[in-house]
Amino acid sequence: MKYFMTFSYDGSNFAGYQKQPRERTVQKVIEDALKEINGGKAVNITASGRTDAGVHALNQKATFEMIKSFDVEKLKKAINSLIPDDVYIKRIEEVADDFHARYNAIGKEYIYKINMGEYNPIERNYVYQYNNKLDLSEMERALKYLEGEHNFKSFTKTNEEILDYVRTISVTSIERDVKDLNKIVISFVGTGFMRYMVRNMVGLLIEIGEGKRAAEDIIEILKHENRTFAGKTAPACGLYLRNVFY
Repeated sequence: MKYFMTFSYDGSNFAGYQKQPRERTVQKVIEDALKEINGGKAVNITASGRTDAGVHALNQKATFEMIKSFDVEKLKKAINSLIPDDVYIKRIEEVADDFHARYNAIGKEYIYKINMGEYNPIERNYVYQYNNKLDLSEMERALKYLEGEHNFKSFTKTNEEILDYVRTISVTSIERDVKDLNKIVISFVGTGFMRYMVRNMVGLLIEIGEGKRAAEDIIEILKHENRTFAGKTAPACGLYLRNVFY
């Protein structure tokens, strides 16, 4: 039986989502729980994509197969009882055998949180403590140059396995927290995002917000298709996978 689950996790104490030798990862702690439920038989989960160390997820998606059928609510409770409290299974549903969490996804939404106000040690793992003012109007103007279909090679790590660096970003925004105007959330909705892509775009947006770059620089940066022309990589702590669309 094949199952599709939605889950969230605090990435602060993980070496990323994907399994790695001798490392604590999100995939490993869930698979260890599923193996116990599955009568000792190993279970492989396939997620919509991976997140790096320190990156969080609000609605990550994954599929997995079990040797027998389970009531989805009982299965959800069983997994949650076995995994650590920085991961939580929100929903499980049965799906067709040919459904794939990664290849059936048509889009994703990532958000990035920044604190422009006074340093907050309580939120240091969940909001980037930039702690300086930024020109949000200029950053919003810059975001429009990232929208649409582009080759985003300048915003990701070159990878021989990637044959096509073209992606489409359909919606972007910057929103201020109504309870604390010093906190902002930058969102990106697109067909897909490569490794470090969102963090590299945010890093450039911060430089634009500082006045070190102009919004129009993005046009030339995209044309160069070279990582050295874009900005610094923003810290992992502020990044969240908010949604995966099917």
